[in-house]
Amino acid sequence: MATNTPTQAPVIGHWIDGKAVTGAGAGRLPVYNPATGAVSAQAALATPADVDTAVAAARAAFPAWADTPPLRRARIMFKFLQLLQENRERLAHAITAEHGKVYEDALGEVARGIDIVEFACGIPQLLKGDYTEQVAGGLDNWTVRQPLGVVAGITPFNFPVMVPMWMFPVALATGNTFVLKPSPIDPSPSLLLGELLKQAGLPDGVFNVVQGDKDAVNALLEHPDVKAVSFVGSTPIANYIYETGARHGKRVQALGGAKNHMVVMPDADLEQAADALIGAGFGSAGERCMAVSVAMLVGDVGDKLIPMLVERAKALKVRNGEDRAAEMGPIVTAAAHARITGYIEQGVKEGAQLLVDGRGFDAKQAGDGCEKGFWMGATLFDKVTPRMRIYKEEIFGPVLSCVHVKDLAEAVALINAHEFGNGVACFTRDGQVAREFGRRIEVGMVGINVPIPVPMAWQGFGGWKRSLFGDMHAYGEEGVRFYTRQKSIMQRWPDSIGKGAEFTMPTPGGA
Repeated sequence: MATNTPTQAPVIGHWIDGKAVTGAGAGRLPVYNPATGAVSAQAALATPADVDTAVAAARAAFPAWADTPPLRRARIMFKFLQLLQENRERLAHAITAEHGKVYEDALGEVARGIDIVEFACGIPQLLKGDYTEQVAGGLDNWTVRQPLGVVAGITPFNFPVMVPMWMFPVALATGNTFVLKPSPIDPSPSLLLGELLKQAGLPDGVFNVVQGDKDAVNALLEHPDVKAVSFVGSTPIANYIYETGARHGKRVQALGGAKNHMVVMPDADLEQAADALIGAGFGSAGERCMAVSVAMLVGDVGDKLIPMLVERAKALKVRNGEDRAAEMGPIVTAAAHARITGYIEQGVKEGAQLLVDGRGFDAKQAGDGCEKGFWMGATLFDKVTPRMRIYKEEIFGPVLSCVHVKDLAEAVALINAHEFGNGVACFTRDGQVAREFGRRIEVGMVGINVPIPVPMAWQGFGGWKRSLFGDMHAYGEEGVRFYTRQKSIMQRWPDSIGKGAEFTMPTPGGA
């Protein structure tokens, strides 16, 4: 829903057919600097007509782009890769200004997006089909993978560069044209990506951006010319995206929410475990789908570990993201701040022991001009039980809950019973424990002494259970399969065709 914003704030519009446009709609959403609370810009809200214009541009560009040899498409990706490397600091500053995450974390986000572009540069090899000669008398058979057409990506606020690059580099390299609908909370990086792609030589219309809210999302989901939709966000919206897109005949890949556990065994290096929990729990203010939000402490490990967590949580450097000493920045919006505050209040009400309370953070500590920003410190709960909402639900903020279990079997049972299955970690020195944990746990991404096990570009990202709707993970070879469809071709020539009608399917013949 549009709100009143200062008229002097610049408008961040769309990227359609190779140029920045404001669009037909008059709706605007304020874009904030989370560190100061000030409005820095206005995001244009795309109307269905704006979406149709973007899809039309993508549809018109598709035939020529699909016919472009994969090697030529890869060369454009290589040029785009070079431009990303040259502009990584510019992109990182744009992320920090609108999302609030610390600058070093923003640089890391850009780097992980670059990884996917590097993977997409190998598309000639990835698109190779299979060929079998003489599957029957005079008959050869082979497969090819061909693009779908116009595809769309709907991406969240927490990674405005990396998550779109989980999608469009692979989609473009495989010959599709793309329409991106980023979060209106931090819309600027999407236009920077459009500019860099154009500089790299991407033809107009192949990559497009529409800013907007639910109206733009629904227009993409219902548009007859959009063949596939990829989404990353919360589980309720992922479920909606999946069901709505599938009902309109689209291929859908919808990555949902998470409640990531980290199991700490009694034999673990507790210094390493404490550092891992603080970094994975409070990095990016906990606004990551791979953030660790539950420390599952086995046996009496909590006796030593919890005091270490309390000390580290209280010492966390919460500052403006542009401060190079910062370890955690602000919460992304005032609404998110209020939601997280509500969860902390609920945890206290349900009987969890509040060891460190981030609600009382003094914004003056964050830096000059930050008094009106969306600030919160680290929050640490102990004695959390699986019946509590702060255990069941995704908080998406700097809140870490400690749960005590007697052994590995109980830890695995609790994690497997949770509705989410995105990421999980186990800290141990025991190889057998690590092996059994990896085999028995019902979660899509597993780390052994790795707190945030985000797969590399060629492996593919995705969870299990209600953390993923659809059959294929993001990027990697599964991403190539998602954005293409296989065609099987059988061929023979007149001299090898016998006389008379054939009433059976082709067979190799013989015993």
